[in-house]
Amino acid sequence: MKQKIKVGTEGDFITSSNVHNVYGRLFAKLLVGYFQESDIPPVIIEIGGGNGRFAKHLLEEVKCLDEALYGQMKYIMVETSSYHISMQKYSIPDTAPVSYYTSLNDVPKSLRKGVLFSNELFDALPVHIVEYTNGALMEVFVTLNEDGKLSEKSIRMVNEDILSYISRNKLTFVEGQRMEIPLTMVDYAKILGEWLLAGTIITVDYGYRFSELASPELVGGSLRGYYQHHLIKNPLKYPTEMDLTSHIHLDALEDSFRDSGFNHVGTFRQGEFLVAAGILEYLQENQDPNPFSEKSKQNRAIRTLIMDSSWSNSFHVLIHEKGTNTWDKLIGFDHNKKR
Repeated sequence: MKQKIKVGTEGDFITSSNVHNVYGRLFAKLLVGYFQESDIPPVIIEIGGGNGRFAKHLLEEVKCLDEALYGQMKYIMVETSSYHISMQKYSIPDTAPVSYYTSLNDVPKSLRKGVLFSNELFDALPVHIVEYTNGALMEVFVTLNEDGKLSEKSIRMVNEDILSYISRNKLTFVEGQRMEIPLTMVDYAKILGEWLLAGTIITVDYGYRFSELASPELVGGSLRGYYQHHLIKNPLKYPTEMDLTSHIHLDALEDSFRDSGFNHVGTFRQGEFLVAAGILEYLQENQDPNPFSEKSKQNRAIRTLIMDSSWSNSFHVLIHEKGTNTWDKLIGFDHNKKR
């Protein structure tokens, strides 16, 4: 919520949509096909749109691909930060079909069918921290120490909602293990699933399967900070100045949307999703030795977004739809590799 740049070279972290406009252009091509193939009205609702670059690039491409569809389109920005709204309005032309809201509750009911998109939304929501110590499950809280500094304090588990989440999902712990319990994610997914009456929910985020949580590298949990592009393992180090994040529980998010009547089309590594969606078609014939030419930058961005070793491939793309059966027509996914 602070009045400062968070994303990009001047901020604390980078997102896929800030790598190059090809990211937004590819999603534009997909959504144009989706609206053409289905009877869902051309409404896009983006939750937490940051600096607005994704919306800007997507809308520019939609206008090039299908000007008639663009003329009917409504793009809804739902953003709680007044600073980010000001950035979005600066980035996106006034002539674009964009409306700005600070809450889903303010969006007219007539716009509750369409495509709901979010990028790194759920990883930024609050989590509970639990730790298994000396054979007992503890919840880790934040308090002030004698010097007035933020510090941790563990109390034996009493939160019934956390215990229910652990039991429902059959989570087990090893001695000393920490884990984030994303109750807010589950609650907000339910809100989104009930709010969107028909259409598609596209979620881009990073996370783990329940089966992966017992791996040695996750014993300490995934709660981290990002400060000026450096990973900070102590989330209390720069209070109010640092981006905090934790990996989402993919299984729980999928189940939450299913409970709201959505069909789970698939969960894909971002790289494989982008390739299946046709990002390689955007590679440019390029003999230009200048690494800063537009063709060179676009080709480099595509490699960054799809390479197995890239940070981009730590992201997943989750697709859920209700009232339509369109995505399998748009992209020829191998259903055996969805998960």
